[in-house]
Amino acid sequence: MAVWLAQWLGPLLLVSLWGLLAPASLLRRLGEHIQQFQESSAQGLGLSLGPGAAALPKVGWLEQLLDPFNVSDRRSFLQRYWVNDQHWVGQDGPIFLHLGGEGILGPGSVMRGHPAALAPAWGALVISLEHRFYGLSIPAGGLEMAQLRFLSSRLALADVVSARLALSRLFNISSSSPWICFGGSYAGSLAAWARLKFPHLIFASVASSAPVRAVLDFSEYNDVVSRSLMSTAIGGSLEIVLHSLGQKCLSFSRAETVAQLRSTEPQLSGVGDRQWLYQTCTEFGFYVTCENPRCPFSQLPALPSQLDLCEQVFGLSALSVAQAVAQTNSYYGGQTPGANKVLFVNGDTDPWHVLSVTQALGSSESTLLIRTGSHCLDMAPERPSDSPSLRLGRQNIFQQLQTWLKLAKESQIKGEV
Repeated sequence: MAVWLAQWLGPLLLVSLWGLLAPASLLRRLGEHIQQFQESSAQGLGLSLGPGAAALPKVGWLEQLLDPFNVSDRRSFLQRYWVNDQHWVGQDGPIFLHLGGEGILGPGSVMRGHPAALAPAWGALVISLEHRFYGLSIPAGGLEMAQLRFLSSRLALADVVSARLALSRLFNISSSSPWICFGGSYAGSLAAWARLKFPHLIFASVASSAPVRAVLDFSEYNDVVSRSLMSTAIGGSLEIVLHSLGQKCLSFSRAETVAQLRSTEPQLSGVGDRQWLYQTCTEFGFYVTCENPRCPFSQLPALPSQLDLCEQVFGLSALSVAQAVAQTNSYYGGQTPGANKVLFVNGDTDPWHVLSVTQALGSSESTLLIRTGSHCLDMAPERPSDSPSLRLGRQNIFQQLQTWLKLAKESQIKGEV
């Protein structure tokens, strides 16, 4: 249990301390730690990846328009993708599209965890798409403000559309093949929104730990952290966590933090700190505060201090950030998006689940809440130590996919897809 806590709840607790421990360095180190764990866990535990495990995923690049909403602007950039075709039955088989989020995307995105673990059952082609402005998919010109205006969830969804069309031609995929999106955290929101906005192109989506409601003051984050720390099902202390992660508390000055976030040099590993801060300032908010007396982290800065970063780094006022958050919820629908064929998967110890969809809003918009589950836990590779609730959750995901793909097959037969 202590190992599980350190590997999954630990990063969440540390992120909740980001105002105290310098957000840029902390988020980058946490992103690298989680990515390394996901990449190495299957091999480190001696788990087989199944037939063809020695096969390496293929990497490719798509030329994407920098501004697909402006027909007179023909500037472009190269967007990276990964492909695992070892289980693909051919052009009529389903396509599992794993969307990248606020960090680099590696080959493990198509080789371990779901959707890769789900591909053999249906002979699916697994593709992952790195998010624009993250990892190696950064347009020429870097991270200057003039460029960052082309970084948004709406433009990322436009990339999904053009990638789907381009990849269909490239791999000679049948027009009747169902495309199912997967994603975790912010990318989980993108998966849900891809189905919401483009139901004629995306057949269904699995959205793990997806915070679909934007919020300026995310004080609820620490409410969940506080409950989790007191839960006997989890146990442990913040000091099990720090030791197991090999992390030490850092003390950077505010000036150093701002200087780091003002740097326009792309980061080639972990979370894109400057890019993600820009998206929180222009779309989502998500600022973790700790002003409630029950909050276990009393030294976190208040909301004005968080918003001041948007002003200092990007010249964006607190009012503009608040307006952007409201516009995001208006555009996507917040926690009532109204998309069908979307499965929202969450864990009840994950602070982000309070911004996701945890109650079914209709017969075709399903939810799954995993007891003692943490952030994106269902997406991790299977391990012998997985809890019964996690195993059951993965079975439910499998069954939901089975239902959807049966519908897709029936539609293929009727010629309706």
